[in-house]
Parts: sequence; structure tokens; C-alpha cells
Amino acid sequence: MAPLPNPVARLGAMAQNALEVARFGGLDTGEEAAPFEVVAEQRIFKLRRYFANAVLKDAPAIILVPPMMLAAEVWDVSPHASAVRELHGHGVDAWVVDFGSPSEIEGGLERNLADHVVAVSEAVDLVRGVVGKDVHLAGYSQGGMFCYQAGAYRRGKGLSSIVTFGSPVDTRGVIPFGLPEEVIAKGAAVLGDLFGGNQLPAWASRAGFRLLDPVKAVRQQVDFVMQLHDREALLPREGQRRFLQADGFVAWPGPALADFMRQFVAHNRMLRGGFVIEDRLVTLADITCPVLTFVGEVDEIAPPASVRPIIFAAPRATIYEKSMRAGHFGLVVGSTSTRETWPVVAGWTKWREDHGKLPEDVGLAGDPAAVVPSAGMGPRVGYGVQLAAGVGAGLVRGATRGASRTVGTVRELGVEAAEQLPRLSRLEAVRPRTRTSLALMLDEGHDRSPDTVLFLFEDRAHTRAAAKHRIDSVVRGLISLGVRQGEHVGVLMDMRPSALTAVVALNRIGAVSVLLRPDGAVTREARLGQVSRIVCDPQHMEIAAQVDAQILVLGGGAQERDLGPNVVDMERIDPDTVVLPRWYRPNPGRARDLAYILFTGEGERTRINRITNGRWLLSAMGTASSASLGGADTIYSVTPVYHPSGLLVGIGGAIAGGSRIAMARHWDPTTFWDEVRRYGVTIVTYTWTMLRDLVEAPPHPGERHHPVRLFVGSGMPPALWRRTLDRFGPAGVVEFYTSSVGDAVLVNLGTKKIGAMGRRLPGSARVRIAAYDPDAGRLETGKDGFAIVCDRDEVGMLLCEADADDPAGSDSALRGVFKRDDAWLATGDLFRRDVDGDYWLVDPVGSLIHTSRGAVPSAPIRDALGRLDAVDLAVCYGVPGPGGKAVAVAAVTLREGQELTAAKVTEALSRLEPRRRPSLVRVVAELPVTTWFRPLSGQLRAEGIPTVGQDLPVWVFDEERAAYRKLTLAARKKLASSPDGSAAS
Repeated sequence: MAPLPNPVARLGAMAQNALEVARFGGLDTGEEAAPFEVVAEQRIFKLRRYFANAVLKDAPAIILVPPMMLAAEVWDVSPHASAVRELHGHGVDAWVVDFGSPSEIEGGLERNLADHVVAVSEAVDLVRGVVGKDVHLAGYSQGGMFCYQAGAYRRGKGLSSIVTFGSPVDTRGVIPFGLPEEVIAKGAAVLGDLFGGNQLPAWASRAGFRLLDPVKAVRQQVDFVMQLHDREALLPREGQRRFLQADGFVAWPGPALADFMRQFVAHNRMLRGGFVIEDRLVTLADITCPVLTFVGEVDEIAPPASVRPIIFAAPRATIYEKSMRAGHFGLVVGSTSTRETWPVVAGWTKWREDHGKLPEDVGLAGDPAAVVPSAGMGPRVGYGVQLAAGVGAGLVRGATRGASRTVGTVRELGVEAAEQLPRLSRLEAVRPRTRTSLALMLDEGHDRSPDTVLFLFEDRAHTRAAAKHRIDSVVRGLISLGVRQGEHVGVLMDMRPSALTAVVALNRIGAVSVLLRPDGAVTREARLGQVSRIVCDPQHMEIAAQVDAQILVLGGGAQERDLGPNVVDMERIDPDTVVLPRWYRPNPGRARDLAYILFTGEGERTRINRITNGRWLLSAMGTASSASLGGADTIYSVTPVYHPSGLLVGIGGAIAGGSRIAMARHWDPTTFWDEVRRYGVTIVTYTWTMLRDLVEAPPHPGERHHPVRLFVGSGMPPALWRRTLDRFGPAGVVEFYTSSVGDAVLVNLGTKKIGAMGRRLPGSARVRIAAYDPDAGRLETGKDGFAIVCDRDEVGMLLCEADADDPAGSDSALRGVFKRDDAWLATGDLFRRDVDGDYWLVDPVGSLIHTSRGAVPSAPIRDALGRLDAVDLAVCYGVPGPGGKAVAVAAVTLREGQELTAAKVTEALSRLEPRRRPSLVRVVAELPVTTWFRPLSGQLRAEGIPTVGQDLPVWVFDEERAAYRKLTLAARKKLASSPDGSAAS
């Protein structure tokens, strides 16, 4: 355009163009949109096919998905900025998913996130049906997140590849205002609740987008005004300007935005897995097709740190990357995208269909070690807050980024400590008569958020509301059968939803759950627990029938079935017909009330472990505090409810922490990592040697960059503990010790002292170690008659303080132990305390081996042998010897391909005093374990002193040489007859 002749004409042109903008929202460019046909119209979307009459034969088909906040025209902003035109020009068959404008569609504002993901999946099926082959799925920003989610939902079926542009996977990649993660996570959850029934209007999305870079937005506006006189200069960019400032934004449906904020911002489940689509659990780890991700190097909305972690989230997929010097919008609209993005996409689709080479600018994603996923417990919500709420984070991000890095660690520690204060305060406020129970806490969680997920089972998610309905129905069924408050009722089940339901229902009534072990002495346990009824699942009916008690079967469906005589099918009880008696009051339990009975030991050595409501609360809150559990966590619990780790740590920790519980019927290392990814597991509970097969298993694809941050449980052998950290780090181990009597709880939170029980959990009973005579079986006392407190590293009995004024504990408490009128409970476990104040379990008194040389603890022997690389499992036990004394025998199994020699055994046990070493060490083919993975030695004990000439080696301790040598007939004979158990020649 020629220069205007004078300022007056220039001013007139400017006024004329400004009037047109004011009346029509912009300048008339005369441009026409790219032609398309609506091939299908569904409830949620319309499916467009561009240039339908000019598609080349065998052209790659690509489906383009917009984000919720933008109209489908983002793919065709103007002839100068049109993805569909560019792709068509490069021979690609372009399809677009059009979600429309929700505010202008009936029911549009009621859509949730799953509606959009399922719609994208349906679009894939529709396009495949037309083109007759697999398709490419591509999305921009949140549209790319939809593509990832739909690809995972389909588990890659029908997809040749997934292409994303500025689509975050780790939404913690940016913290607005440099705020701590936990603060922002809570904010995201609040926003999720706020938007649950409200839309985010189009103007809010538009304003938020512009506020991300206000300087740039103002500069663009000034440039537009300054060029209003030059129409021809404005027209090429007018379509893009109108799209960004007016026409391109649509409203976000409230339910969809709430889902987005809760699942992918507050809980970061794109990275962790375990997001829910129509009650089905989904993980990006199920994506198997190749992925091409476009990364904007100067993208402020989805920075590289949030986009690149797709390599962590989708370990089975091959990830490719195209990095561009572009911002968020520039990845798909503008001259840079025309020059770089769309030629690369076209080349990629052709390469995937064997019609060309891989574009030169595309390469495999970088070394995973160079991509550091966001650390910390709580998810960050920079992306979500910026994109959804439109806050002006961009104004302050540059100023706060450096400072936040400097103080981030300190701030995070402070927030984590503050997070635990309400839990610890609640513990401090509990008194014997305080109403508290598992059932009550579950009701509190339901009242706060009934629609959140409580537990996951067999790839399905179950909400707190659904769980409460089921529990209340079982309560009615139990009451109809005569179950009353205070009654002892057996529960015989593996880990499954019905087990949780039964335990909570009994707790809600105020009855006592007697948790029977399927492979324990069930008849003896039922007698000790004073059981007259047993609630069991169909799988354990035969075991329950061994007990003279009424059998109530729960689980297995409501269909007609014949369970035999004297069996009540609780699934056939209609809860609506049950009239609740006047005595019934939900959740009547008080802290001092007995709530559960568990069992330890084997056979005739079976012991009762009584758990009150207060003790359950202590363990539950302790687990939640120690592991910093929150709503973003999912606890994997295969440990059965009849083990303390299942009831107190797995179930208790999840309920106290507001976390999800992922249940599995059986422990299967071959499917474990698939379940971790699908459920989004962050915490794994264990007992004893449960993790052994997992540690020794071949590498699994899902193991790479896994989301597990902690293994939590009790009884793990130190050698296995060390191997767990070596293989699955940076995940840590939190080891608990809980006494079988009293309220003693110890916890080891760190990794520096593998094998230690750690320190007393705040809020638990005070503990002391008192001098103990293992041969006499009693505490040692001083001249004043009081017990002697052990010095550091001295071994003694662990005592926990009891309430001297609580009559419930008066029968078993020792009085006047350290001073007049005090009360302490003997835990039955020998401990020592090191110079740092950490407690170490030496041995339960019942496991001591009383030899002619004195009492020999078994645990130090097991631990010493376990340190050998060749050793898999180790046990130590006593067998009958001469003079009525026992002979200490250790048995080990070997890891695959490993050998063990006498010299290695001697070296391993040399750190123990000679009189504390076993007389025999033998290699066995296998060691049986209980259903809770505790190694058993009963069968070996019954064999007595091993015979000579076995296929597997047996070594005997030669005291004169202080070394182990091969067992001979002469040595065995002498060992069996020597008064001191010596085999020296």
C-alpha cells in the first residue's frame, strides 16, 4: 500500500478500520475456512473430514483434537495459519474432533472429563471404519492429554502413533508464584470442588491466556492500534488476532474442569497412573504405539519440564521428540508451525506407514537421566491453575523462580511438618473414652468427599459413597442375624473388598473382629478369640467349617447359590427389609474398646494380639504421618487383613491419610508393575519376605521410572531391605515395629540404618529397655528392687508404659517397675538402643535358643548370613540336643546361580561372639513361608540334627579353629552327645 498522502487521510483510515472492528469484532478479511464434511455427529462431538473430496489414495489419516478451552478452529485459524491446509498440502488425510461450544449445546456444560476421552476413542473407531487402517492421533495442549488418555484407554489398539504439541504429562512442572507443592495441591483440590457445578466462561479462559504474558499481550494490542491505518498490513494476521482475542475460546464444563483439577493437577495421575475413566483405571503405561511430542523451548504454559516426562509415564512406548524455539500457541499456529511443525508431522505419518524417512529434526527422546521429574510428595499445579483459572502467574514466575529453588527444600520440609500437625494433634487429644474407630474415620472421609475414590480392585474404582452404601447394607444383614455390640465375630478372608466391608461393618456395630488366619491354627484361634460366628468368603468355607460356629458367607455375588447346610448367604439378605433395633448406634466405639483380635506365632505357640480402637488410630495416624500420605497417594495392599501390616498400615494408613487403597487378591510379582501403573501406586505395603521374588525377578518395562516412593511394612530382613533399595531406588523403605501388647510403635524413616526399628512414633507409648535374664525369664533388678535401665547397646526387654489408672490394662501390666505405682507392659521382645537413640530388635524371647552355652538369639544369626550375596533367605532354630539343651541350627537358601562356601559362612558369622554362633549351618532347597511371607522352620526343626551325606552342604562350627567345616559322621556324633554342644575334634 502506498504511503498515505497526509495525516488527515491516515487518521481517517484509522477511524474507518476502528469502526469496523468495533461493529463486527474485527476486519473483514474475505478469507474462507478450509472445506470439510461432518462425517459423524455424536452427543459429545462432531467429526470433521477436511478436503474430503480430494484425499489421496493411501494417505495417512490423522485425527486432530483441540483442548477443551479452544474451538476446533484452532486447526484452521486462517489460510495463513491452518494446520489442516498444510497437512492436506503434504498429502495427509486430516480429521478434526469438534467438541463445539458447551455453553451453546444442551447438556454441554454437564460433560465430564471421561466424556471427552471416550469421545476421542470413538472418533478413532469411526475414522478407522472409513479409512480401513490404523490412524494417527494428535492433540494440542490439553487435547494432547486427551490423546494420551484415549490411547491408554484403548491400550494402543488402532493407533499408528500419538502426536502431541505442548501437552504436559507432569503437571508439577511449574509452580506459580513459587508456592510450596502441598499448598498448591490443596488449592487445586479446592478449585476442583469449586468448579464441580460451575463452568469456567470463555472470557475467563481468554483473559487467563493473555495474562500469562501480559507484556506481550499489551505489545500486540499497541501494534494493532498503531497499524490501524494500514489495512493491508493487518489482514494477514487478522484471523489469528480474532481467534486469540475473541472467537477462539469456549467455556469449560464444570464437571470436566473439576475432574481435570482433581485427577491431573492435584494428584498428577498423568505421570503416576491410576486415573479413572468411567470407573475403569487407566495408565499411560498401557500406551504401546510410538509417540512424537513437540516441545516448545519457550513455552510458558507447558514448559519442557512438564512435557518431557512422557518417557517416565509411558515406559512401553518409544518416545520421539521435536524441540522448537516456540511458545505454546506458536507450536500449532503461525509462521513457525507452518515452516517446522506440519512438514515434520506429515513426514512422521508417512514414515510410520513406510512411505518415507524419519524427519531429520525428529529424534529419540533424551536420556531419561537428563529428564528429572518433579520431586516431592505433593503435585504441583502450575499448568492447571494457569490454564484453567487464568491467574497471572507469568507476571511473577521469573522473579520467584530463582528464590523458590533456593528455599524449596526448606519450605517443603516445613509444609510436610505442618501437614502432620492435625494428625498428631488428634492423637494427643485422644483419651480412653474418646469416640474413635476405623468406621467413624471412614464416615468422616465420606462426609468430606463422597464422590472421591476409596479403593481400587480388579481394574475398577469404587467411591466412598458406594463403599458406605455396601458397608451399611452389611451392617443391617449382621444385625438381622443377631450380631450385637461387643460380640466377638470371626473374619476369615484374604485381601478383597468383602474383607474390608466385613471388618468395617463389625466395627460400625461395635463388635470385635477376630481376624483368623487361613493357614493358621484356625480352631485354636477361634477358641482363643471366643468366636461363635465366622464371616468368610466362599473360598474359605471349608476352613471355617472346622470350627463349631455359625458360618456367614459374604461376597461372590447375589445370584442364587447352594452353600450347604448351616451356612447363611449374606448376599441374599435384603437390607431394606431389616428394621434397625433401638440399641443400634453407628460407630459407638471408644478408644479403650477392644476392636480387633489378631494372632501371632504358630501351633501351640499362637498368641493373641489385642487391638483397641485407640491403638488402631495410633497405627493409622502414625503410618499416614510417617509416610506423609495424602489424597494423591495410592496404597497397594495385598497384605491380608489378619496381619497387622494389612489392617493397621495398609488400610489404616490409607483411611487416615485420605489416600486410595489398591487391593489385590494375591501377591504376583509378574503382574505387580502392571498393577502399579494401572492403579497409580505410590506406596506399597509389605510383610516379611514379600518383596523377595520381586527383587529377584527379571526387569519389567513398568519398573522403569516407576511412581512408587515408599515400601512400608514390617519384618523385612535387612539383606532384602538393602536389595530393595538398590534395585528400586529412589523409593525408600519405612519399617514399623508394633508390640503385641500395649501401644509401643517404632518407625525407621531413613535408609542409613538398614535393619533398625528406628525411634518411637510421636503419640505412641513411652518405651524403655530393662535388663533381662533370658535364662531365668525375668527382669533383673537393682538393690532397690526396681528394674535396671539398660545403657546404650545393652540388650534387654523392651517395656512400654501403660496407663496406671486404666483398669483395662491392669491384669497384664507390671507395677512398680522403675518407681512406685508406675505401670509397664513387657512386649516380649529383646532390644538394644544405639548411641544415636535408634532401637534394634535383637530377638523375641520366644525365639531364643537355649543352648548349653546360654541363650542364643536367632535374629543376629539370620541377619549375618543374610548379608552374604549368595544367600536368599535364612532362618535359625533350635533342635533337641544332649542334656535337655538345644542345638542352634541355621538354614539358608541360595539365590539363583550362587554358591556358598564354609569360608564365606565363617567370615559372615565372625562378627558374632563364638557362643552366639550356630553349631550348624545348612543349605536347603527351599524355605516355606506363611501366607504373610514369614519363613517357617517347623519342618526343619522336626528333622533334628541334619544327617551326613546330604546333597546340599552342611557345616559344623569348630570352636578350636573358630571356623566352619564340613559336617562328618564323627562331628555329628560328638555334637549329639557333647554336653556343651561342641563338635571340635
